[in-house]
Amino acid sequence: MTQPKERHNLPRRRFVQGLAAGGVVLGLAPMLANARTPVPATLTGHVPTLSGTEFDLVIDETPVNFTGRPRMATTINGSIPAPTLRMREGDTVTIRVTNRLKVPTSIHWHGIILPFEMDGVPGISFAGIAPGETFTYRFTLEQSGSYWYHSHSGMQELTGMYGGLIVEPAEPDPIKADREHLVVLSDWTDENPMRVFGKLKNQGDYYNFNQPTVADFFQDMSRYGLGMALEKRQMWNEMRMSPSDLADLSSETLTYLMNGTTPAGNWTGLFKPGERVRLRFVNGAGNTFYDVRIPGLTLTVVQADGVNVTPVEVDEFRFGPGETYDVLVEPTAEAYTLFAQAMDRTGYARGTLATREGLSAAVSPVDEPQPLTMADMMGSMDHGAMDHGAMNGMGAMDHSSMGEGAINGMADMDHSAMGHGAVSSGLAATSTEVRHARTEYGPSVDMRVDTPRTNLDDPGVGLRNNGRRVLTLADLRTPGGPMDPRPPEREIELHLTGNMERYTWSFDGVEFGSSTPIHLNYGERVRIILHNDTMMTHPMHLHGMWSELESPDGEFLCRRHTIQVQPAQRISFLVTADALGRWAWHCHLMFHMDAGMFRMVVVS
Repeated sequence: MTQPKERHNLPRRRFVQGLAAGGVVLGLAPMLANARTPVPATLTGHVPTLSGTEFDLVIDETPVNFTGRPRMATTINGSIPAPTLRMREGDTVTIRVTNRLKVPTSIHWHGIILPFEMDGVPGISFAGIAPGETFTYRFTLEQSGSYWYHSHSGMQELTGMYGGLIVEPAEPDPIKADREHLVVLSDWTDENPMRVFGKLKNQGDYYNFNQPTVADFFQDMSRYGLGMALEKRQMWNEMRMSPSDLADLSSETLTYLMNGTTPAGNWTGLFKPGERVRLRFVNGAGNTFYDVRIPGLTLTVVQADGVNVTPVEVDEFRFGPGETYDVLVEPTAEAYTLFAQAMDRTGYARGTLATREGLSAAVSPVDEPQPLTMADMMGSMDHGAMDHGAMNGMGAMDHSSMGEGAINGMADMDHSAMGHGAVSSGLAATSTEVRHARTEYGPSVDMRVDTPRTNLDDPGVGLRNNGRRVLTLADLRTPGGPMDPRPPEREIELHLTGNMERYTWSFDGVEFGSSTPIHLNYGERVRIILHNDTMMTHPMHLHGMWSELESPDGEFLCRRHTIQVQPAQRISFLVTADALGRWAWHCHLMFHMDAGMFRMVVVS
């Protein structure tokens, strides 16, 4: 084991990676002739916007400088973020994408319901876009709301290839605002992403500088006594884990960006006093969960993942890569700080809402990082009675009698054949029985949770009891109920698994390259249960179909395309398999996806 890194060894650029405004070196590429009239800049800040039904996008390399060191980025039409695309519900859109890179590329329309051939995932929905070629995407928009688009090839998303996508409703928008801004949060590394990946494969906590210290030990000793402090430290050591492993990457390598601008650059969105402003937040990061707040303003959440929700007032919300939230604010002062701190608290992105350019407001100090608790690691067990076998997650279940479906770890655990009988609404959500596939007892898994927590009202580590109103999944309600009123016909349970020492991530202990597809029958209603056996929160994105989240007692809550699953948490949602074809399903943390937490879903 490597020695823990002390927090005081963080580089000087912590919290302010990017000492200048940063961004594209050569300026933004001009709008292409066929792209229709741009939306006025007052609606979109400094990100170019294209609107209409026909778009031309060019993918190329562009010089950037976010940290004082020039690098090459992967851009769309020469900008980071890529141009915001504004479309209208009901329209058929044509998007011609030309690849000027030396390697293949792709664009995935995140959260958009469309034919699988247009979904943009190489090897699953199409072959990809070869160098020098142009691929034409064409689909009809069946929805409205705030979405985004990004590459699904290699590490191109992390190197700048992402942008916002706004679909205006065909009918008058029930969300009324005088002005709006798209706010795309992302992260950037000067390192080659494959080099970063290699470091994580060699040492999973390479970028974690918030390791437990001697000072932490003495603090535990004064609070709990010597014996308990020693027992706590021994327990974490035996599990080969750290309670500070909140994120794989930190400000050691990341620069946190708001609309392609560093914290020092201070992206600014304008407003007039008395206006109601709609902020469309998109998390386009490769790795970072952001906790977003605007000190001095209440955030009224009105949309989640592009779908309108019953308005809920909060001070702060957390969202992971892939998720989107729309909020309304009513600013009255001259300037407010948009503050988005990384979940591991090593840095932040920030911008300003202001009445004129050049203004800024105070920037809040970053919260102190909070360690994971035993409830985060092991669920709802009585940890005072745990022996060492329970501590390392091995459990005591006899899996030798499990059927082939569980033994091969392919995740199609049909619970109707496991003694539950006919499936009814709410059954899986209230069940406390945990079944681990036999494949979870291999080298790709270093932890299993036998008593997961099912609550959805937990804002997550670092946000608990912070004195602010924080959004939780339990707060979200999609008006009108589920799209499909039928109860599920069967259940599929998947365990999110990993091994930090090997830096492998998987479903049921099986990485993508060794897995087989999950098969859904066209038109069937399925309950999917996700059980997180790892220490990290995973934003899980199912392509092509809506995921209808339910409460622990089976009540419909909200419709999502990306659902974050916290450590030691068990959640369930319903899916109607109404989209024929092959679809991707994966964790939207880029390195987790590339390390194996990815599956193919086939609807036939």
